[in-house]
Amino acid sequence: MTDERPTYRADPVSPAPRDAPEGAGPAESARLMRRASRAAVSVASLLVVAKTFAWLMTGSVAMLSSLVDSLLDVVASGINLLAIRHALTPADAEHRFGHGKAEPLAGLGQAVFIGGSAVFLLFEATNRLLHPQPVENGMIGVSVMAFSVVLTLMLVIYQRYVVRKSGSIAVSADSVHYKADLLVNLGIIGGLLAVILLDWRFVDPLVAIAVAAYISFCAWQIFRTSFNMLMDHELPGEDRQRIKDIVHAHPEVRSMHDLRTRSSGLNTFIQLHLELDGGMTLLDAHRISDEIEERILDAFPKAEVIIHEDPEGVEEIPPHLA
Repeated sequence: MTDERPTYRADPVSPAPRDAPEGAGPAESARLMRRASRAAVSVASLLVVAKTFAWLMTGSVAMLSSLVDSLLDVVASGINLLAIRHALTPADAEHRFGHGKAEPLAGLGQAVFIGGSAVFLLFEATNRLLHPQPVENGMIGVSVMAFSVVLTLMLVIYQRYVVRKSGSIAVSADSVHYKADLLVNLGIIGGLLAVILLDWRFVDPLVAIAVAAYISFCAWQIFRTSFNMLMDHELPGEDRQRIKDIVHAHPEVRSMHDLRTRSSGLNTFIQLHLELDGGMTLLDAHRISDEIEERILDAFPKAEVIIHEDPEGVEEIPPHLA
């Protein structure tokens, strides 16, 4: 890397990429991720105790759906805790690219758990819809769910802060179903009040069915994101275009090709070929490459950048690799 910073800049109106968090370095990101994962396990465990008591007191199938969701939150967040601990392990001789794929593996596990809970709730709610039962001690259930809303909201706010600072996929995935929990809890409160005040017993299983549908949607989102990362899916189009803009902004670059990108946990991997003047010295080519690498790292602080220099016009590259 050169000591002098290049004078050119990429398009200043381009939005900051998603993997350029607001000021958190690797050590700070790791600390925040560990704290967030421990907080999620603690909150889910506390809510399991509270909701078990509320379900035993009320007999509400909607309350049961929330209890099952919290049980799965304990398992999923526990997997996240272990995965984050593993993902933050530095690269070693046997894992040259680090351990970042532990995060999307945890995401797939969460998707399976959440999807399974949705199927279970659907069966339970359908049975209760066909065979309605009264809800007892409904105000106890309402109180517990109100407590759950407050506690979950505090956790989601903290997770959002951590994701913004660290860019963690695992914490983001964990946060998805806690956000869903907020809607679930509010829906259950509404269902319980409808049963208590209006004796609308059918509302209780209907709320549970709605919860099952929403959980299924969240499971699909988590699965898709995790699967794409495991399959080394390219970065979003706007991020790839930002890289191209940075490269083409350098006045000595003739062209570029073979841009390849992927993400793994907290890290992003960027590879590309520069096309430079064939009469240029190796020292100048190296200087240009360092300047471009520096600008890419400004935009993608957690990236590993590999740049290969080619003389202009020497190799014909297939269009699908450009």
